[in-house]
Amino acid sequence: MECPHLEDNACITTPNIKSENLPSRFVCGVCKTEQSPWICVKCGRIHCGRYVNGHAKLHHEEATNHAVCMDCDNLAVFCYKCDEFVINDTAPGHLEKLRQQLKSISSAQARMRQKSRRRCSTDSQENEKATKKIKKDDRLSKPRSSGLRNLGNTCFMNAVLQSLSNIQQFCGYIKQLPSLEEKVTKVKKIQTRKSKTPEEDVLLVEELRKTLCALWQGSKGAISPESLFAVIWKVVPRFRGYQQQDAHEFMRYLLDRLHTELLTLLPYPNSDSPFIGPKGKSTIVTAIFGGLLQNEVTCLVCGVESKKHDPFLDLSLDIPQQFCTRGVKAKDGEQLRCTLSDCLQSFTELEELEESELYMCSTCKKKQRSTKKFWIRRLPNVLCLHIKRFRWQSFFRVKLETFVEFPLEGLNMHKYILDNLHETRGSGSGSNEYDLAAVVVHHGSGAGSGHYTSYARHEGQWFHFNDSTVTPCEPETVAKCKAYILFYIRRQFKVPDYLSIRNGK
Repeated sequence: MECPHLEDNACITTPNIKSENLPSRFVCGVCKTEQSPWICVKCGRIHCGRYVNGHAKLHHEEATNHAVCMDCDNLAVFCYKCDEFVINDTAPGHLEKLRQQLKSISSAQARMRQKSRRRCSTDSQENEKATKKIKKDDRLSKPRSSGLRNLGNTCFMNAVLQSLSNIQQFCGYIKQLPSLEEKVTKVKKIQTRKSKTPEEDVLLVEELRKTLCALWQGSKGAISPESLFAVIWKVVPRFRGYQQQDAHEFMRYLLDRLHTELLTLLPYPNSDSPFIGPKGKSTIVTAIFGGLLQNEVTCLVCGVESKKHDPFLDLSLDIPQQFCTRGVKAKDGEQLRCTLSDCLQSFTELEELEESELYMCSTCKKKQRSTKKFWIRRLPNVLCLHIKRFRWQSFFRVKLETFVEFPLEGLNMHKYILDNLHETRGSGSGSNEYDLAAVVVHHGSGAGSGHYTSYARHEGQWFHFNDSTVTPCEPETVAKCKAYILFYIRRQFKVPDYLSIRNGK
């Protein structure tokens, strides 16, 4: 957004750091953490971002006209008064000059760290053994995945991409695809006689493949997904600009577009996947995320039951109403704790439709009062659960801050499957049990603002992905987050044979 506070806040064009005292990394002046360093463009002091210990925000609250900061890692500019990322600059170009200085300092810091590593490698035999142990421990504590730079409120995209990149079967398949640019050229030649839209000139799956490959090279601390974001702007006009977007909406658009493109570009045989595309075919998207719901509507007058099967890539779960009121206490005086089971039970329980939703009964030949119930007819390999935290209140969208307790392991979906399919679909623990793979979290109170981060498990270790920063964390930290999107992987993961050759195993 265009920030009106720059002229009063932006003063410095270079950090107050002497070359002879150049630190190896930027650190917060209060807590000394290296995570998410932000520099105040008024005075040049460096503090940590609001999603670490929040000392940059505290500095703004204590000092007048110290509202604008620049992220030392990804060089994005944020204004605390506007509560948004900033895209404009002052007339003299203070921000651009500061960016160039930070780039130069970051390069010098990288050279310093490289020289330090070289000196360590020439130490004594004892030190070499210690260094090898440190490096081994470092490999165990850090994923091969890089961070993703924030391009200006693109945290919604980064959080979803990092979550999907840690689902091995999906990421491995996309990474091992051959370059599809040649196929795009052939498709364009065929379409020369037809009118084309800008969406037909770009290929999202190709840019996603390049981004995932770059992420798992592990050669950089963070990569910039500019090409992928540019394609998203073209194929989904609603995501153009730098305003905050909804991570769940982005995930759905991304998966739907990938499914459509893969059906067009690659040869897929007919499949009995629950999510059927054109000509009865499915892709890696539907093979992994695709499930099937059974929607049962019963007329309360004649008792006739209507059944409909609906494919899904994710389930959107309401937080039950009794857990949405702030300050509600249990009998023992403690705060009520909503669980994921409460949300799933609410999703599948019998519900009487409102007067405004009368059902057209085929027997009565008119609209009648009725009940509705959902069953899960077929479970997906990756169960994606979206917690509906945003609701319309009057003319505004508000966020529900209710904590939803969720299991990290052993989510059993047996009781939510259609009763008469329990035996035929199997009641074994592996077929209906899921383990958590990733979580997307929305921080902040506003529906159109705030920040997205994600947690994901890699080789048994949990990591927190906050744009450019990737840090290991404990399972207890993950369990305490207020989840927005949950990705659960089925213990008995099965994909069609024609997809297994590209599943990354």
